[in-house]
Amino acid sequence: MKNTLTGLALAWTCLAAQVTQMAHAADTAQVRSLAASCAACHGTQGSAQTGMPSLAGQPREALQGKMAAYKSGALPATLMHQIAKGYTDEQIAQLAAWFSALKLQGQP
Repeated sequence: MKNTLTGLALAWTCLAAQVTQMAHAADTAQVRSLAASCAACHGTQGSAQTGMPSLAGQPREALQGKMAAYKSGALPATLMHQIAKGYTDEQIAQLAAWFSALKLQGQP
């Protein structure tokens, strides 16, 4: 009986770990998909061409704060205030974390 319970506990732990990994992979894919829409202006992987700010490697708090300011209208913009309103606060936080974790292309 004890071996059966130990086996069930081990199986349950393995299943929980797999579910957690699958959820993380789904979250990563979703954030990567959201971030892809930023590439037109801010460059592939957040590394923009001259004249547009790069997002890669910027502090998470700064990116999140700026997006929140665009969303609320506190920070005027040509286009970003409209784009930011399409994201939830959670999506903005995820995008900020995503871009802050990237290295600016061409930088060591």
